[in-house]
Amino acid sequence: MHFTVLGPVLAWRGEVPLAVGSPQQRALLATLLLRRGRSATAVDLVEALWGDEPPHAALAALRTYASRIRKALGEDAEALVSEAGGYAIRPVGGRPTDLDVDRAEAYATAAERARRQGNVPYARKLLTEALELWDGEPLAGLAGPYAEQQRARLQEWRLSLLETRLELDLEAGRHTEAVSELTALTSAHPLREELRRLLMLALYRSGRHAEALAVYADVRRLLDDELGVEPSAALSDLRQRILEGRFVLDPRPFVAEEVPVGQVPVQPHQIPAAVSDFTGREPIVRQLVQQLAAQDGRGTTVASVAGIGGVGKTTLAVHVALLVRDDFPDGQLYADLQGAGQTPADPEAVLGAFLRALGPPDALIPDGVAERAAHFRSVLNGRRILILLDNARDAVQVRRLLPGNEGCAALITSRTRMIDLAGAQLFDLDVMSPDEALSLFTRIVGAERVRPERQAAMGVVGACGFLPAAIRIAASRLAARRTWTVSTLARKLADERRRLDELRAGDLAVTATFELRYGQLEPRQAHAFRLLGLTDGPDISLPAAAAVIGTDIDRAEDLFESLVDASLLESAAPGRYRFHDLVRLYARSCAERDAATPDERDEALSRLLDFYLATAAEMHALEGDRLVDHVVQPANQVGLDLNDFAAAHTWLHTEARSLLSCAQQAAKGPRLRPIADLLLLTRDLADPRANAAQYEQVCITVLNAAHESGEWAAEARAYAALSHVCILAGRLDEADDHALKAMNLAAQAHDPVVAGYAARDRGIVALMCQRYDDAERLLRQALSAAVEDRDELSEAVTCCNLSRLHQETERTDQAIQLAETAVNIYRRLGATRRLGNGMYALGLAYAQADRLDDATAQLTEALGNFRESRQRFWEGLAHVRLAETHLRAHRADTAANHAEQALAALRESGGDRFRATALTVLGKALSQTGQTGRARVCWREALHIFTSLGAPDSEHVGKLLGIHEVSLTERRSS
Repeated sequence: MHFTVLGPVLAWRGEVPLAVGSPQQRALLATLLLRRGRSATAVDLVEALWGDEPPHAALAALRTYASRIRKALGEDAEALVSEAGGYAIRPVGGRPTDLDVDRAEAYATAAERARRQGNVPYARKLLTEALELWDGEPLAGLAGPYAEQQRARLQEWRLSLLETRLELDLEAGRHTEAVSELTALTSAHPLREELRRLLMLALYRSGRHAEALAVYADVRRLLDDELGVEPSAALSDLRQRILEGRFVLDPRPFVAEEVPVGQVPVQPHQIPAAVSDFTGREPIVRQLVQQLAAQDGRGTTVASVAGIGGVGKTTLAVHVALLVRDDFPDGQLYADLQGAGQTPADPEAVLGAFLRALGPPDALIPDGVAERAAHFRSVLNGRRILILLDNARDAVQVRRLLPGNEGCAALITSRTRMIDLAGAQLFDLDVMSPDEALSLFTRIVGAERVRPERQAAMGVVGACGFLPAAIRIAASRLAARRTWTVSTLARKLADERRRLDELRAGDLAVTATFELRYGQLEPRQAHAFRLLGLTDGPDISLPAAAAVIGTDIDRAEDLFESLVDASLLESAAPGRYRFHDLVRLYARSCAERDAATPDERDEALSRLLDFYLATAAEMHALEGDRLVDHVVQPANQVGLDLNDFAAAHTWLHTEARSLLSCAQQAAKGPRLRPIADLLLLTRDLADPRANAAQYEQVCITVLNAAHESGEWAAEARAYAALSHVCILAGRLDEADDHALKAMNLAAQAHDPVVAGYAARDRGIVALMCQRYDDAERLLRQALSAAVEDRDELSEAVTCCNLSRLHQETERTDQAIQLAETAVNIYRRLGATRRLGNGMYALGLAYAQADRLDDATAQLTEALGNFRESRQRFWEGLAHVRLAETHLRAHRADTAANHAEQALAALRESGGDRFRATALTVLGKALSQTGQTGRARVCWREALHIFTSLGAPDSEHVGKLLGIHEVSLTERRSS
């Protein structure tokens, strides 16, 4: 598919034009095309199409135009992508966007290169082809500021190219032919001095001296009349030289044929053949092509591609080298530097091979690497050659092999990031995207086998970690076994313990690519690589990784960064590391094979668990939480030094997945009590918006393991953590059951802390289910446990719950007193994060006492606290209570606004029950503002949720809906 803007804006599929719509639609298409794949925001596009006075519905019109363009593009509709609130035109299916401006630029660039090499006829032909791409006025018929600006730019560029082509005409001796064209152009552009200069030169070289001088006189008079200025120095100098006869009349005869010039005696073409099934990689291919083809006159262009073994560096480099070979007409050199092996290629030998390929006989090739490097640079002087240095070990090996002259380029592949190679542009090659990986697998195996089992095929490429080498091996095994299905292969690769063994085909094996690099590591690097591979998390922070290998952070960082440079480890973000899945499996196999002692692996994972436990305890100590006095304190492992709760909260949620993965992994071992303690300390992760599913799974794993081993204390704590998950998810029956089991087990384990926690959770459940007598008994029991343990933080939390109970049972004064007690405790302890819960409870108590302004102030302050500490669930509840308060104050619009925000927050966090509560309140607010239809929708959804949960609230919502329906019927009948 190709597009034109150097004339009418059109889209073509083959030779068939597509109807891209109205002038405004074509203006949008042109604007996106001329941005060359960069996205444009909606604001940018509105300004481009309409300027400072857009129509009222500009954004809607923009979306309509985009939709119509997609429809017009048909099977290429995906080329128009929506992103970042705007649009962009991007390649589809690996096919680049063919734009006539791009082709014109390519012709102009090639023409300039041919001209520098002295091939004037060929340069002129290229410029002629560029100019023929114009079809009348650029962006013809389009209005708008952007179209006008680009039209002027493109017209000026065409005139500049035309001047260059005419200058080449004169260099080639086509003086007579140029005179008539230049005469017409100077008439159309009388003030353009370059055209006047070329016309004077063409007339002079045609033997028409007087006419040439007359052109000067004419332009001098015109410039004086129109602008009051004299002709340029170039024109004046040309006039003087004509007067003095300082020109060769006809510098060269016209040569019709295109004669290649500047060729070297030998043109090496050593780039290996490309693989026929090269797939994807469009962004990095585009970047490398631009980098290598762009010559900025500052010396050799060097690009270095790094990545783990098997990621496809060589395949990519060969593909790119073949794409840019026309930019290097003097040849291409290739060398496999064997940097991943035990005996890397000697630079002196490589230079000798390069020099022989370039033509000098062996007798003229000097000995010694320094002499050969100097001679290599001399031979390359004035030539444009691409050098592909594949599989380099390090920068030391590469430096002598780089040309030093302008016009040449070097493309390097290596498993090492060559940060010490001055002037090189570094590119990191990652694994394939899932779609790319599936496409490669399909091309090898065949679409007829993959199409019916697409999900299984995705499982195969996922098990391969989207690593091209692994995908090729897996696909080759399947292709060679016609009786296997894709599902057969997927099942074999699903077993992590056997996966690396399954990824073998003939003499190819994924492990071979990792083994070479591992064998080059120093002992300390290999030790760090092995132990870090034992961890299960998606990534790991530097402090946690330092704990795994048992060293300080500075030494650990040096080791891990060296593994990153060796492409055995990835830097997920500053201070965070991760393994490719297959590299992790290989590291674990090395740990099993090469561990110094049988206990080395268990000790490493135990240090990681202790690090997380110690840091979580530090987080609770910030708020004076006595829970830290009742957990297993790591003997030899310290955690992070957290300065405030904001830092602690950030740490917890950044580390959540890795921390829970560590807990899940450790639950297979004997240290169940520390894991259960970690779950209690990190109960914030039970928030459905955070990591509730993973947190719940760890709870279940721990309590099952603890039950089997008879560890009552660990089982009790796991049940207590699990009850908290269920409360936040609105699964109240489950929550009560788990909390009851926690209480019973805590009694057997003599664990009053967990007994108190479980009693409080059961009290909360009873309160939410409107079993007020049970709620009061259980919450008083929890309060007594907290007071007995001198745990003021737990005391404050329970006071907040008791305050809520007293509100429900219309003991308003006691509710206020209990909430004030909680707020005072929180303030005294400096428990900034928990303070929001106290203010929330106090706001509810004030609301019940009809102190609505006080209630609004407390709830608003609580809302700000929840928002600042990123407690999205409590933020949603605060909005609900503010909505209720504003409703009581007859501020329905404000109430509706808060209810809408509550619903948005609780859709992300809090479970169905709390979302149904927000819907109920929103329905009330909408009903009071006259939006009865929306109110009915909200109540029906809330009723459905409450009914499915068996919640008593369903009766209240049913009445609301019934009253509304009766009222509506009465109004209709009257």
